[in-house]
Amino acid sequence: MQAEQDSLEKVVCEAEVEIKNSDGLHMRPAMQFVDIANQFKSDITVRNSKTEVDGKSIMQMSILAATCGTKLKIRAEGSDARKVISALRELVEEKMFGEPAP
Repeated sequence: MQAEQDSLEKVVCEAEVEIKNSDGLHMRPAMQFVDIANQFKSDITVRNSKTEVDGKSIMQMSILAATCGTKLKIRAEGSDARKVISALRELVEEKMFGEPAP
């Protein structure tokens, strides 16, 4: 995790994560991601090599079509940016959305 900027209320953090569950970022894991993202105040964007989307929108997250092995960059901007990056990284890489690895 990299903190890019700190000020009174504005913190920007980024992390790169890899989709490790065998079925990738289909609708159920995407909904888990969005549910966690929406628990925080920070603005959250997610991008792959081609597309950047709103990490709080299930419709936009589904556009990423991230399969197992896809690397995504998560960016959070706001007072709780560090916490949201930590929570989303844990969901994607450690918990693997509660699904099996390949």
